[in-house]
Amino acid sequence: MRCVLVFLLLMASLGTVHAVEAPDEVDGAMTINVFQAKRLHELGAVFIDVRSDREWLWGHVEGAVHFDLASDFVSLAGAEWPRELPLVIYCDSEICPRSAEAARMAVAWGYQRVFYFRAGYFAWQLHDLPQVTGEDRAAVVLNAQAH
Repeated sequence: MRCVLVFLLLMASLGTVHAVEAPDEVDGAMTINVFQAKRLHELGAVFIDVRSDREWLWGHVEGAVHFDLASDFVSLAGAEWPRELPLVIYCDSEICPRSAEAARMAVAWGYQRVFYFRAGYFAWQLHDLPQVTGEDRAAVVLNAQAH
């Protein structure tokens, strides 16, 4: 009986998921709230979604560009992207450190206008701001020269 109890406790501890909270700030980037993000969206800033493909398909900020942090975000390091582009980088929420890591990378690559949208897509949804599903992905085009 004791062995079964120890086994169950061990299995329970292995199955525990620990969420990592995103930092409040990123050096070189401006942390913004949902209302500031909305205004930047209205002004035409480039929104970069660093979530996984699956999360992107569930829904994202209208007009956002998808660069999964784990695979293709590094393409923004290329010299073809103007460093003056206003980038709003987001993940799903404050419990997603990927947007902070992406913002750090963008700053390190020399981007001068990096906005860290810490509250992320869940806050965007909560305020019923413009959003689309992954089915609309083909309509999204990042035109670096337009900024």
